[in-house]
Amino acid sequence: MNGDSLLKVTDLAVTFDSQEGAVHAVGGVSFAIEQGETVGLVGESGCGKSISALAILGLVRMMSNSTITGSVEFMGRDLLALPEHEVRSVRGRDMAMIFQDPVTSLNPVLSIERQVTEGIESHLGLSHSDAIKRSIELLETVGIPKAAERIHDYPHQFSGGMRQRVMIAIALSCNPKLLLADEPTTALDVTIQAQILRLMKQLSADYGAAIMLITHDLGVVAGMTERILVMYAGRIVESASAKELFGHPHHPYTVGLLRSVPRLDEPRKTTLQSIEGLPPDLAHLPRGCAFGQRCVLRSEQCRLERPELTPTTPGRLSACFHSDQLVETAVAAR
Repeated sequence: MNGDSLLKVTDLAVTFDSQEGAVHAVGGVSFAIEQGETVGLVGESGCGKSISALAILGLVRMMSNSTITGSVEFMGRDLLALPEHEVRSVRGRDMAMIFQDPVTSLNPVLSIERQVTEGIESHLGLSHSDAIKRSIELLETVGIPKAAERIHDYPHQFSGGMRQRVMIAIALSCNPKLLLADEPTTALDVTIQAQILRLMKQLSADYGAAIMLITHDLGVVAGMTERILVMYAGRIVESASAKELFGHPHHPYTVGLLRSVPRLDEPRKTTLQSIEGLPPDLAHLPRGCAFGQRCVLRSEQCRLERPELTPTTPGRLSACFHSDQLVETAVAAR
């Protein structure tokens, strides 16, 4: 990882106390994001993607039953070591988040004007009238028609796609250097999904913001991201460029994910293959590889030892004792 990276996460671990014991939601992940880079974080629901983003943003530590270790260096400062008031000055200004569900993220009793101008006034120090002008410009930028009129409306008066556009406007209101997008298109139909993704990509190019796109939909990250991190049971199990990962995955879990997605370049393939079994209980993780019980390549070593994320080929990482078999298959296919 580059020492001058915009965001450098090192051994980030998040544990929650519960009646079942300690739940290891995030199990020591490390990665970096460069300025202007678009990175995808993919995996099944419950694998720790959203918790990782919330921990980076400093929201998990507000939960009384949480324990967070590791470091989150953003613009040269470790956010986990800063007091809350300093993190609050970063959150929403230099780093912002588009949450998964705008219905629950937007306050139903506050107008759009109030919700968009709040961060602008707080972080940029603009007067209310100037903040309104900037808010209208932002709403127009994200495609809200008649923004000067609609800014006085309330969330329930907007469609799902328009509410998501409002969320993007709020996230971009202070020109953040990093945008965390947590399943930003989940509740939208396919047409609106495409519009939102194109909008995010264009705004990233215009504003120079780096994006971490969190999703379980590999189709979303395929044309949106430069690099992909695959997460399973709270850990990153593979890291590669989008092109390399879709072409020749180096981890059995990634292979399973790709086989469960329809391919337009293989129209005759009508039967999708599911990954057998279920993800492990994060409160009772197995001794060895967390994916071992579902893996066709599993061995005795997989049952006894936990594989670490290590280089397989230049620029690629995989946490599997049998990645060499997949690498050899990829080389033979070429």
